Amino acid sequence: MNEPDADAAHEGSAPAPDASIPDDLRLDGSPAAAGWRMPAEWSRLDAVWLVRPHNDETWPGCLDLARREWDNFAGRLREVVEVRETASLDIPTNDSWIRDFGPVFLTHPERGVAGVAFRFNGWGDKYEPRTLDDAVPAAIARRFGVPMWSREEILEGGSIETDGLGTLLVTEQCLGNENRNPELGRTGIEGMLRETLGVETIVWLPGGIEGDDTDGHIDDIARFVAPGVVAAVEAPPDHPDHAVLAANRKVLDRARDARGERLEIVALPSPTPIHFDFPADRFGPGGRRMLPASHANFLIANGRIFVPVFGSPSDDLACRRLEQASGLPATAVMARHLVVGLGSLHCLSCQQPASPVA
Repeated sequence: MNEPDADAAHEGSAPAPDASIPDDLRLDGSPAAAGWRMPAEWSRLDAVWLVRPHNDETWPGCLDLARREWDNFAGRLREVVEVRETASLDIPTNDSWIRDFGPVFLTHPERGVAGVAFRFNGWGDKYEPRTLDDAVPAAIARRFGVPMWSREEILEGGSIETDGLGTLLVTEQCLGNENRNPELGRTGIEGMLRETLGVETIVWLPGGIEGDDTDGHIDDIARFVAPGVVAAVEAPPDHPDHAVLAANRKVLDRARDARGERLEIVALPSPTPIHFDFPADRFGPGGRRMLPASHANFLIANGRIFVPVFGSPSDDLACRRLEQASGLPATAVMARHLVVGLGSLHCLSCQQPASPVA
């Protein structure tokens, strides 16, 4: 997750992209009050949106290898769902992390599918302006006629996780960060989430894993795999992430979902730490950094669970536990080079649910 390259951003040669939702597709009012909600990832999907890696600053020295892993991921996904690539639709992007800048899709039992276009500021203004990425929801709305709400709040798709039944998992480190929506405060953030996503119960975990430049996205640490069942990453005492993951687990153990039920927690192992030597201008002199490799960055799509693996002894165990917990067959997808970009399968994808209307 790095600065856009000049070719991708068309710097100095093109006007800023139109991030506004067309008037005939713009929705007003509260989605939740009108009966819309964010469905669980295991709901039936119409498509999954992807952006093939193209920013060589994000994958320094290994862009081709990351593309090979991405191509494998996209090919396996196509076995179960339509894959829509932004490049094939002439939608330019600064980078490939469409989970965070794509629309958050909602469903309605009578009105079908719509989206919410939140603002994207490059994970708390850590990088150069992401004007192309920020305009992607509007481009999808125009191209496919998807109605959308336009919101001024900053929210990334990787920072929220729902069971589709009214429960949402988030982290204090990310959503409570001053670089997102400092004017809202925790009460305001919860109100915004309930109003836009149709959730009732919000569970706040302390934070995320080392190497994650998103300030602790939930999709690297704890994910719903079935109603009431959460796969949560754990690590041994000598692992750099042990303390924060143990703190997260304590919160999950005492949490209740929107139905008032305690959560069933399935422990996901942590991969053996992976480090990468980045250029000195990326993270300062030395540039050696631990990567946010996590088996929790999986994607559920139409009856299959796609699990990132890293050539670690934890790979097989993670796949078995996710299969058992979800009741879905697991497809292991190598992501050792994709994670150099500081994300993997879930970060690189944005699912579009099927309409519940017959």
